[in-house]
Amino acid sequence: MGQWWERNIIEPGKLPLLLALTAFVLTFVITRIITRMIRAGKGPFGNVKAGELHIHHVVPGVVLTVIGGFCAVAGGRHGFGSALAAVVFGIGAGLVLDEFALILHLDDVYWTEAGRKSVEVVVLTAALGLLLLAGFLPFGVNDLDADEQQNRAVVAANVAVNFLFSLIALSKGKTRIAIFGVIVPVVALIGSLRLARPASPWAKRFYRRRPRARAKSILRAYRHDRRWSGPRRAIQDLIGGRPDPNPPRPLERR
Repeated sequence: MGQWWERNIIEPGKLPLLLALTAFVLTFVITRIITRMIRAGKGPFGNVKAGELHIHHVVPGVVLTVIGGFCAVAGGRHGFGSALAAVVFGIGAGLVLDEFALILHLDDVYWTEAGRKSVEVVVLTAALGLLLLAGFLPFGVNDLDADEQQNRAVVAANVAVNFLFSLIALSKGKTRIAIFGVIVPVVALIGSLRLARPASPWAKRFYRRRPRARAKSILRAYRHDRRWSGPRRAIQDLIGGRPDPNPPRPLERR
């Protein structure tokens, strides 16, 4: 374990990435717990206000992200400074992406249906960070013997092919499959072989003169959405909280 840690985390300079990803996930989880407690009127927490102005946590998040990002660029990939900068950046990114929907809509949609986009973006970002962390680096590791070099070359080739499958799945409108398929090769392969969603670039390009394929794509997308919309909504409610059934109008928000 110690040799694996040294070769695949410390020596390639992945420790800052591990710290940033950990800080990012923990910040999102803690922030969601606190906001749900505030929403329920429990605990010692409350909204931060300057007079009548509600200070959203995306504001300190942007500040921390900028500070951590610049310090990380200046500090390199090794040493205490880079580790601290990674933690600061991860905390800031967690606060910012937790309110991604607010930035996208330029409105306080945190507890609305549109606010679910924040949870989706956080999950996808964490998946990408995990991919970068768990993936083998074919370069940047010293003192490799011939077998290790061959193994890393094979891994690099497999990653490249799997990434191609993920791009195909992405062009077919299967965003989640494409993201998680980068981590799990079989998922990317299945996503690249299945029918594209009706509004995807792949369908517009290749199904334009194939009415049967286009009709089959529409029917399959309808059945898939009807089958999985309930479980997906339940998971989103568990992670991010249930949206307000009757959110206030924009003029009533502060």
